[in-house]
Amino acid sequence: MANPWAGEVALVVDGKRHVAKLTLGALAELEDRLGAGSLTEMVTRFEGEALKSADVLALICAGLRGGGWQGDLDDLLHAEIEGGVLEAARVAARLLMLAFRPPQ
Repeated sequence: MANPWAGEVALVVDGKRHVAKLTLGALAELEDRLGAGSLTEMVTRFEGEALKSADVLALICAGLRGGGWQGDLDDLLHAEIEGGVLEAARVAARLLMLAFRPPQ
């Protein structure tokens, strides 16, 4: 079960439930993949109107890897995400929100 207090979000990929989490390592990998110069620049990219589906997939891939998944972006490009595009976008938004929420 995904624990939102730990920044975790569940996602079903190819019929298998995974836990995604944006760890510091996952965020560094995402920054590098997106060519972002900083965390602020990266988050601004996701908040803007120029968001691309490739950005969403990269974020989900980083989150899955942060949760222990051993796949890579190429695996995710050919995978079936339960819930489709809307679920992928929802999970991506939730991952960002949980990773950058202020402490309770």
